[in-house]
Amino acid sequence: LQITVLGTPAEEQGGGKIDLIKAGAFDGLDVVFMAHPSQENAAYLPDVAEHDVTVKYYGKASHAAAYPWEGVNALDAAVLAYNNLSVLRQQMKPTWRVHGVIKNGGVKPNIIPSYTELEFYLRAPSMKDLSVLTEKVENCFRSASLATGCKVEIKGGENDYYNVLPNKSLQKVYKENGRKLGIEFISEDCILNSLSGSTDFGNVTFVVPGLHPYFYIGSDALNHTEQYTEAAGSQNAQFYALRTAKALAMTALDVIFKPGLLEEVREDFRQVKLKEEGQINP
Repeated sequence: LQITVLGTPAEEQGGGKIDLIKAGAFDGLDVVFMAHPSQENAAYLPDVAEHDVTVKYYGKASHAAAYPWEGVNALDAAVLAYNNLSVLRQQMKPTWRVHGVIKNGGVKPNIIPSYTELEFYLRAPSMKDLSVLTEKVENCFRSASLATGCKVEIKGGENDYYNVLPNKSLQKVYKENGRKLGIEFISEDCILNSLSGSTDFGNVTFVVPGLHPYFYIGSDALNHTEQYTEAAGSQNAQFYALRTAKALAMTALDVIFKPGLLEEVREDFRQVKLKEEGQINP
């Protein structure tokens, strides 16, 4: 019997857990647990697959007043690409997300921009959907290049984030333990109608059965805001974090000592992963 506490930094920049998977850090583990702060308590929320993309347009600089016809406007390409994506939203599934920024829009108003850069995140509930969305989005970027005469460079992020695979056996036991500690969980209907973010823990759940609950920290502030940062560091939040840690520990003990539970967890993992991979490679 071995219990491992594994620090996994850099989720927000490149997916540290994905690098750890490649390095073998999760080899030989039977189950993996982590929890994420939120506005509610849930044994599972549908964290979605995510793909980063950086797009660079290369045009030709020229004086914008004296001889603009000599230039090839890279900012026009960036704006067209942005607007192409806005039009694409009309045909996007409600569960798809595309959001991004123009990181470089030129240097001076009187110079036709010869270089622009955009960064976008694409999200979908599954890797199959993400592949479809990625193709549509890249076509938007390429069409802007064709319309303006700019050259385009499209570069995906080093690691895609996979959607988190649910494990009903782990979720059931975690909720039973949580309720014993006074945790009130949101309904299944709320879970089905919820959208969450993306996490590199999704990749972990494709190699090891995983549990990724969300927990209330005593504040209704939204994640990734200054108010939430303040709430997460408050003394009040410590109670909720420790209670969640205790529920996870109790669940781990159940996996160790309850006859047959680990095999149920493994079977759930096999079935869900088989279904997911069937969608990717029909």
